[in-house]
Amino acid sequence: MKTITDEYMREMLPTTKNYCLLILKPGPRRNEPGADKIIWEHGRRNFALRADGILVIVCPVGDGSDVAGVGIFNASVEEVDRLMRDDPAVKAGVLLYELHSCRSFPGDQLPK
Repeated sequence: MKTITDEYMREMLPTTKNYCLLILKPGPRRNEPGADKIIWEHGRRNFALRADGILVIVCPVGDGSDVAGVGIFNASVEEVDRLMRDDPAVKAGVLLYELHSCRSFPGDQLPK
């Protein structure tokens, strides 16, 4: 592991930017008939948000835990809250969400 100096950290920390972390959880209607179709439309909306540069990291979680997905938005918590209230899966009670303000380095990305 590379050694990181205090000087390097002081130089890098001011370059971070605010983002919004989304945690999705299964909602009370997740297992009802038709929920998979609603999740499909939720996914379609995620593709559009991603194409617009608003949803920069999207990670569905299918491990059977109480987390259904994680996303990082290039937007404020307030803006993401407005977006999520209009999400088809949230509106249908198929998914619930929580939002957290976070910081990261612009340009970070998942490895290919």
